[in-house]
Amino acid sequence: MRAIDTLHLGRRRWICCWQVGPVLIDPGPTGSLEQVLAELGDWEPQAILLTHIHFDHAGATGSLLRRWPNLDVYVHARGAPHLINPERLWASAARLYGEENMLSMWGEFLAVPEDRVHALTGGERLRIGGATFEVAGTPGHASHHVAYLHEGTAFVGDVGGVRIDADTPTLPPTPPPDIDVEAWHRSIDRIRQWRPDRLAITHFGAYDDVDRQLDELGERLDRWAQSARGLDREAWIEAVRADVRSAVSAEELDAFMAAVPVDQAYAGLQRYWERRGPGEPGGRAD
Repeated sequence: MRAIDTLHLGRRRWICCWQVGPVLIDPGPTGSLEQVLAELGDWEPQAILLTHIHFDHAGATGSLLRRWPNLDVYVHARGAPHLINPERLWASAARLYGEENMLSMWGEFLAVPEDRVHALTGGERLRIGGATFEVAGTPGHASHHVAYLHEGTAFVGDVGGVRIDADTPTLPPTPPPDIDVEAWHRSIDRIRQWRPDRLAITHFGAYDDVDRQLDELGERLDRWAQSARGLDREAWIEAVRADVRSAVSAEELDAFMAAVPVDQAYAGLQRYWERRGPGEPGGRAD
Protein backbone atom coordinates (compact mmCIF):
# COMPACT_ATOMS: atom_id res chain seq x y z
CA MET A 1 0.00 0.00 0.00
CA ARG A 2 1.13 3.57 -0.56
CA ALA A 3 0.03 6.88 0.93
CA ILE A 4 -0.10 9.59 -1.73
CA ASP A 5 0.02 13.11 -0.35
CA THR A 6 -2.36 15.09 -2.55
CA LEU A 7 -0.67 18.36 -1.49
CA HIS A 8 -4.10 19.96 -1.68
CA LEU A 9 -3.85 23.76 -1.80
CA GLY A 10 -0.13 23.32 -1.22
CA ARG A 11 -0.51 21.81 2.28
CA ARG A 12 1.53 18.78 3.20
CA ARG A 13 0.02 15.92 5.22
CA TRP A 14 -3.55 17.16 4.94
CA ILE A 15 -5.31 14.80 2.50
CA CYS A 16 -4.04 11.31 1.74
CA CYS A 17 -5.11 9.09 -1.16
CA TRP A 18 -4.37 5.40 -0.61
CA GLN A 19 -3.07 3.22 -3.45
CA VAL A 20 -3.75 -0.35 -2.32
CA GLY A 21 -3.22 -3.28 -4.65
CA PRO A 22 -5.51 -2.64 -7.63
CA VAL A 23 -7.59 0.14 -6.04
CA LEU A 24 -7.57 3.73 -4.86
CA ILE A 25 -9.18 4.45 -1.51
CA ASP A 26 -10.52 8.02 -1.13
CA PRO A 27 -8.90 9.75 -4.12
CA GLY A 28 -9.33 13.23 -2.63
CA PRO A 29 -10.75 16.36 -4.27
CA THR A 30 -10.57 17.22 -7.97
CA GLY A 31 -8.47 20.26 -7.12
CA SER A 32 -5.51 18.03 -6.30
CA LEU A 33 -6.12 15.30 -8.88
CA GLU A 34 -3.17 16.26 -11.07
CA GLN A 35 -0.82 15.62 -8.15
CA VAL A 36 -2.34 12.17 -7.60
CA LEU A 37 -2.13 11.30 -11.30
CA ALA A 38 1.50 12.41 -11.41
CA GLU A 39 2.25 10.08 -8.50
CA LEU A 40 0.43 7.19 -10.19
CA GLY A 41 2.33 7.52 -13.46
CA ASP A 42 1.28 4.76 -15.88
CA TRP A 43 -0.49 2.72 -13.19
CA GLU A 44 -4.26 2.34 -13.69
CA PRO A 45 -6.70 1.44 -10.91
CA GLN A 46 -9.41 -1.17 -11.30
CA ALA A 47 -11.72 0.37 -8.69
CA ILE A 48 -12.26 3.22 -6.27
CA LEU A 49 -13.29 2.50 -2.69
CA LEU A 50 -14.86 5.42 -0.83
CA THR A 51 -15.14 5.60 2.94
CA HIS A 52 -17.70 8.39 2.47
CA ILE A 53 -18.62 11.10 -0.02
CA HIS A 54 -17.32 14.31 1.58
CA PHE A 55 -15.43 16.47 -0.89
CA ASP A 56 -11.98 15.96 0.64
CA HIS A 57 -12.38 12.19 0.23
CA ALA A 58 -14.50 11.62 -2.86
CA GLY A 59 -14.49 14.82 -4.91
CA ALA A 60 -12.26 13.49 -7.70
CA THR A 61 -14.24 10.27 -8.25
CA GLY A 62 -16.28 11.50 -11.23
CA SER A 63 -13.19 13.06 -12.79
CA LEU A 64 -11.37 9.72 -12.53
CA LEU A 65 -14.31 8.04 -14.29
CA ARG A 66 -13.91 10.52 -17.14
CA ARG A 67 -10.32 9.29 -17.48
CA TRP A 68 -11.04 5.59 -16.87
CA PRO A 69 -14.74 4.96 -17.72
CA ASN A 70 -14.69 1.29 -16.69
CA LEU A 71 -13.72 1.90 -13.08
CA ASP A 72 -15.97 0.37 -10.44
CA VAL A 73 -16.88 2.64 -7.52
CA TYR A 74 -17.82 1.24 -4.11
CA VAL A 75 -19.66 3.45 -1.62
CA HIS A 76 -22.30 3.16 1.10
CA ALA A 77 -25.85 2.86 -0.20
CA ARG A 78 -26.79 6.19 1.41
CA GLY A 79 -23.97 7.96 -0.41
CA ALA A 80 -24.49 6.32 -3.79
CA PRO A 81 -27.35 8.57 -5.02
CA HIS A 82 -25.24 11.67 -4.30
CA LEU A 83 -22.40 10.38 -6.48
CA ILE A 84 -24.83 9.76 -9.32
CA ASN A 85 -26.48 13.17 -8.90
CA PRO A 86 -24.24 15.45 -6.77
CA GLU A 87 -26.42 18.59 -6.85
CA ARG A 88 -27.68 18.26 -3.26
CA LEU A 89 -24.22 17.34 -2.03
CA TRP A 90 -22.75 20.43 -3.71
CA ALA A 91 -25.44 22.64 -2.18
CA SER A 92 -24.82 21.19 1.28
CA ALA A 93 -21.08 21.79 1.04
CA ALA A 94 -21.67 25.31 -0.28
CA ARG A 95 -23.52 26.15 2.93
CA LEU A 96 -20.33 25.35 4.85
CA TYR A 97 -17.73 26.86 2.53
CA GLY A 98 -19.68 29.48 0.57
CA GLU A 99 -20.76 29.02 -3.03
CA GLU A 100 -18.13 31.49 -4.23
CA ASN A 101 -15.35 29.38 -2.67
CA MET A 102 -16.35 25.91 -3.81
CA LEU A 103 -14.42 25.60 -7.07
CA SER A 104 -11.26 27.21 -5.72
CA MET A 105 -11.45 25.12 -2.55
CA TRP A 106 -12.29 21.71 -4.00
CA GLY A 107 -12.65 21.79 -7.78
CA GLU A 108 -15.48 20.11 -9.67
CA PHE A 109 -17.54 17.24 -8.28
CA LEU A 110 -18.61 15.40 -11.43
CA ALA A 111 -21.41 12.84 -11.51
CA VAL A 112 -20.49 9.14 -11.56
CA PRO A 113 -22.41 6.97 -14.07
CA GLU A 114 -24.99 4.89 -12.21
CA ASP A 115 -23.87 1.60 -13.78
CA ARG A 116 -20.38 2.03 -12.27
CA VAL A 117 -21.62 2.51 -8.69
CA HIS A 118 -21.79 -0.45 -6.27
CA ALA A 119 -23.77 0.23 -3.10
CA LEU A 120 -22.51 -1.16 0.22
CA THR A 121 -24.22 -1.58 3.58
CA GLY A 122 -21.45 -3.29 5.57
CA GLY A 123 -20.58 -6.96 5.89
CA GLU A 124 -19.53 -7.39 2.26
CA ARG A 125 -16.33 -9.09 1.17
CA LEU A 126 -14.97 -7.54 -2.02
CA ARG A 127 -12.63 -9.38 -4.37
CA ILE A 128 -10.94 -6.97 -6.78
CA GLY A 129 -8.06 -8.03 -9.00
CA GLY A 130 -6.95 -10.73 -6.59
CA ALA A 131 -7.14 -8.45 -3.53
CA THR A 132 -9.73 -8.93 -0.79
CA PHE A 133 -11.40 -6.16 1.22
CA GLU A 134 -13.80 -6.67 4.11
CA VAL A 135 -16.39 -3.91 4.55
CA ALA A 136 -17.90 -2.60 7.79
CA GLY A 137 -20.52 0.09 8.23
CA THR A 138 -18.93 2.72 10.47
CA PRO A 139 -21.31 5.68 11.01
CA GLY A 140 -20.66 8.49 13.46
CA HIS A 141 -18.66 11.01 11.44
CA ALA A 142 -21.17 10.47 8.62
CA SER A 143 -24.19 8.19 8.44
CA HIS A 144 -22.89 6.76 5.14
CA HIS A 145 -19.34 6.00 6.35
CA VAL A 146 -17.73 2.59 5.77
CA ALA A 147 -14.29 1.14 6.52
CA TYR A 148 -12.27 -1.49 4.66
CA LEU A 149 -9.93 -4.17 6.01
CA HIS A 150 -7.15 -5.44 3.75
CA GLU A 151 -4.26 -7.64 4.91
CA GLY A 152 -4.29 -6.34 8.47
CA THR A 153 -4.76 -2.66 7.61
CA ALA A 154 -8.06 -0.97 8.42
CA PHE A 155 -8.74 1.93 6.06
CA VAL A 156 -10.98 3.99 8.31
CA GLY A 157 -11.39 7.36 6.58
CA ASP A 158 -12.45 9.89 9.22
CA VAL A 159 -14.04 7.54 11.75
CA GLY A 160 -10.49 6.76 12.95
CA GLY A 161 -9.84 10.44 13.59
CA VAL A 162 -7.28 12.97 12.39
CA ARG A 163 -3.64 12.39 13.34
CA ILE A 164 -1.04 14.26 11.35
CA ASP A 165 2.02 12.38 12.64
CA ALA A 166 2.92 9.60 15.07
CA ASP A 167 3.62 11.94 17.99
CA THR A 168 0.59 14.21 17.50
CA PRO A 169 -2.82 13.86 19.17
CA THR A 170 -5.85 12.24 17.54
CA LEU A 171 -8.78 14.58 16.90
CA PRO A 172 -12.41 13.78 16.02
CA PRO A 173 -13.58 15.67 12.89
CA THR A 174 -17.18 16.63 13.68
CA PRO A 175 -18.67 18.73 10.83
CA PRO A 176 -22.40 18.90 10.09
CA PRO A 177 -24.79 17.47 9.19
CA ASP A 178 -24.99 14.03 10.87
CA ILE A 179 -22.47 13.64 13.70
CA ASP A 180 -23.64 10.87 16.05
CA VAL A 181 -21.43 10.32 19.09
CA GLU A 182 -23.02 7.04 20.16
CA ALA A 183 -22.83 5.59 16.64
CA TRP A 184 -19.20 6.71 16.43
CA HIS A 185 -18.34 4.76 19.58
CA ARG A 186 -20.05 1.67 18.17
CA SER A 187 -17.97 2.09 15.01
CA ILE A 188 -14.79 2.31 17.08
CA ASP A 189 -15.81 -0.95 18.74
CA ARG A 190 -16.48 -2.48 15.31
CA ILE A 191 -13.00 -1.54 14.11
CA ARG A 192 -11.47 -3.07 17.24
CA GLN A 193 -13.26 -6.34 16.46
CA TRP A 194 -11.17 -6.62 13.33
CA ARG A 195 -8.00 -6.55 15.48
CA PRO A 196 -6.16 -4.65 12.75
CA ASP A 197 -2.38 -4.29 12.77
CA ARG A 198 -2.67 -0.64 11.78
CA LEU A 199 -5.15 2.13 11.03
CA ALA A 200 -4.87 3.99 7.72
CA ILE A 201 -6.60 7.38 7.82
CA THR A 202 -7.11 10.12 5.27
CA HIS A 203 -5.77 12.90 7.54
CA PHE A 204 -2.99 11.57 7.58
CA GLY A 205 -1.10 8.27 7.19
CA ALA A 206 -1.01 4.86 8.92
CA TYR A 207 -0.29 4.03 12.59
CA ASP A 208 0.19 0.72 14.35
CA ASP A 209 -0.67 1.77 17.94
CA VAL A 210 -4.31 1.00 17.20
CA ASP A 211 -5.72 0.88 20.72
CA ARG A 212 -3.96 4.07 21.76
CA GLN A 213 -5.34 5.96 18.78
CA LEU A 214 -8.90 4.70 19.22
CA ASP A 215 -8.82 5.28 22.98
CA GLU A 216 -7.67 8.87 22.52
CA LEU A 217 -10.20 9.46 19.75
CA GLY A 218 -13.11 8.25 21.87
CA GLU A 219 -12.02 10.22 24.93
CA ARG A 220 -11.60 13.46 23.00
CA LEU A 221 -14.87 12.94 21.10
CA ASP A 222 -16.77 12.76 24.39
CA ARG A 223 -14.86 15.67 25.90
CA TRP A 224 -15.43 17.92 22.89
CA ALA A 225 -19.10 16.96 22.69
CA GLN A 226 -19.72 17.70 26.37
CA SER A 227 -17.87 21.02 26.25
CA ALA A 228 -19.78 22.06 23.10
CA ARG A 229 -22.95 21.57 25.11
CA GLY A 230 -21.82 24.04 27.77
CA LEU A 231 -19.68 26.62 25.95
CA ASP A 232 -20.60 29.21 23.37
CA ARG A 233 -19.01 29.07 19.94
CA GLU A 234 -16.11 31.45 20.58
CA ALA A 235 -15.16 29.92 23.93
CA TRP A 236 -15.31 26.37 22.54
CA ILE A 237 -13.19 27.22 19.50
CA GLU A 238 -10.54 28.91 21.63
CA ALA A 239 -10.44 25.96 24.05
CA VAL A 240 -10.02 23.45 21.21
CA ARG A 241 -7.33 25.50 19.49
CA ALA A 242 -5.45 25.78 22.78
CA ASP A 243 -5.79 22.02 23.31
CA VAL A 244 -4.22 21.28 19.92
CA ARG A 245 -1.71 24.15 19.86
CA SER A 246 -0.07 22.94 23.05
CA ALA A 247 0.84 19.58 21.50
CA VAL A 248 1.92 20.31 17.90
CA SER A 249 4.25 22.38 15.75
CA ALA A 250 3.05 25.36 13.70
CA GLU A 251 3.04 23.31 10.47
CA GLU A 252 1.14 20.47 12.15
CA LEU A 253 -1.35 22.94 13.57
CA ASP A 254 -2.03 24.28 10.06
CA ALA A 255 -2.73 20.74 8.80
CA PHE A 256 -4.95 19.96 11.78
CA MET A 257 -7.01 23.13 11.38
CA ALA A 258 -7.51 22.36 7.68
CA ALA A 259 -8.66 18.80 8.41
CA VAL A 260 -10.76 19.79 11.44
CA PRO A 261 -12.10 23.32 10.81
CA VAL A 262 -13.09 24.23 14.35
CA ASP A 263 -16.09 26.39 13.44
CA GLN A 264 -17.55 23.44 11.52
CA ALA A 265 -16.63 21.05 14.33
CA TYR A 266 -18.61 23.15 16.79
CA ALA A 267 -21.58 23.42 14.41
CA GLY A 268 -21.62 19.65 13.93
CA LEU A 269 -21.68 18.98 17.67
CA GLN A 270 -24.37 21.60 18.21
CA ARG A 271 -26.52 19.90 15.59
CA TYR A 272 -25.94 16.59 17.36
CA TRP A 273 -27.25 18.01 20.65
CA GLU A 274 -30.20 19.69 18.92
CA ARG A 275 -31.28 16.36 17.45
CA ARG A 276 -31.09 14.70 20.86
CA GLY A 277 -33.26 17.34 22.49
CA PRO A 278 -32.87 19.20 25.81
CA GLY A 279 -31.91 17.14 28.83
CA GLU A 280 -30.96 14.00 26.91
CA PRO A 281 -27.64 12.43 27.88
CA GLY A 282 -25.03 11.72 25.24
CA GLY A 283 -21.58 10.21 24.83
CA ARG A 284 -19.94 6.94 25.83
CA ALA A 285 -20.81 7.10 29.50
CA ASP A 286 -24.50 6.62 28.72
